[in-house]
Amino acid sequence: MERKVGTVSRGIRGPIIRQGDNLVDIAVNSVMEAAESEGFSLRDRDVIALTESIVARAQGNYVTVEDIAADVKNKLGGETIGVIFPILSRNRFAICLKGIAMGAKKVVLMLSYPSDEVGNALLTYDQLDEAGINPYSDVLTLEKYRELFGENKHEFTGVDYVDYYANIIKEAGAEVEVVFANQAKTILNYADCIINCDIHTRVRTKRILKENGAKIVCGLDDIMTESINGSGYNTKYGLLGSNKSTEDQIKLFPRECQDLVEGIQAEILKLTGKHVEVMVYGDGAFKDPQGKIWELADPVVSPAFTSGLIGTPNELKLKYLADNDFKNLSGAELKEAISKSIKEKDSNLVGNMASQGTTPRQLTDLIGSLCDLTSGSGDKGTPIILIQGYFDNYTD
Repeated sequence: MERKVGTVSRGIRGPIIRQGDNLVDIAVNSVMEAAESEGFSLRDRDVIALTESIVARAQGNYVTVEDIAADVKNKLGGETIGVIFPILSRNRFAICLKGIAMGAKKVVLMLSYPSDEVGNALLTYDQLDEAGINPYSDVLTLEKYRELFGENKHEFTGVDYVDYYANIIKEAGAEVEVVFANQAKTILNYADCIINCDIHTRVRTKRILKENGAKIVCGLDDIMTESINGSGYNTKYGLLGSNKSTEDQIKLFPRECQDLVEGIQAEILKLTGKHVEVMVYGDGAFKDPQGKIWELADPVVSPAFTSGLIGTPNELKLKYLADNDFKNLSGAELKEAISKSIKEKDSNLVGNMASQGTTPRQLTDLIGSLCDLTSGSGDKGTPIILIQGYFDNYTD
């Protein structure tokens, strides 16, 4: 019988992970038990994915606000610190900010506007237009911001992040000054020791600050790169990709985990004879059209993956072939012609019109987004994802 199902994404239930747990055994056993329970078999090129959260939990990769404060004080001197371009997030940044403020006497908090880097809005462009404000050049004090725009609560969280962040700084024992600007060098009018908190634009921001005379520049990726008194750390990403654990502790993005994905791959091969691909995933790389929020607050979608996930899709657009190359065919003839095109396609379709619109992005970004949407971030209890048929095509 002709195969009727293509790609399938399954959330695999697993145990609650604690520090020191063996994730190779847990992932393999969870997938194998799910296959037995649901009556499916593993195939070559299936993808097994683990959320970054359970990887970091198993590593015990946590830091406290005291750890952050100590590192900030050591690296930036503990006096006045400019903190610029943070995202607006209770989960992602609030506890980091608390630790930063504990390591300073004064924090000058410079927020981008009308939204942060990933789209969380303080204001709308319509509000800026009505007030005659140019976000590319105008610098607003807190007083001017309130005079023009009053209180603005986040559409989804109901939080006024300006007040929320200012209060975190004050409660941590530091003086606070809030300004609104989109040019990184503006902060140098207020401080010369700077933490730039942007994620995907951080390299450019650091360069601009250094070129314009900053004394010390650290990104979030430069804080907690080494253990402080036995704490967790991330050599590559520091505080980037961290999540709130408690009111005084955060979980960092997982450290080196290439051995983990290769270990799972090897164990599945030993048990089943099937060569699967394995990855660790964090945020998906998609944008919410309602809230205008770009989901990717992690530095990368996938910090570790097996070699078969390197690259981008190499696909033909079926509707292009049907509407152009084979517009006079139908039924079995059309199916046969398209199948022949797929089987004979070039190994690299870059620039070929028949591949237009086929999502030319990294495989790990595409698959990681699918995983993130499948697992969710709440109470589904499925931190392991199994994707089957992702690399199949119309002829398989």
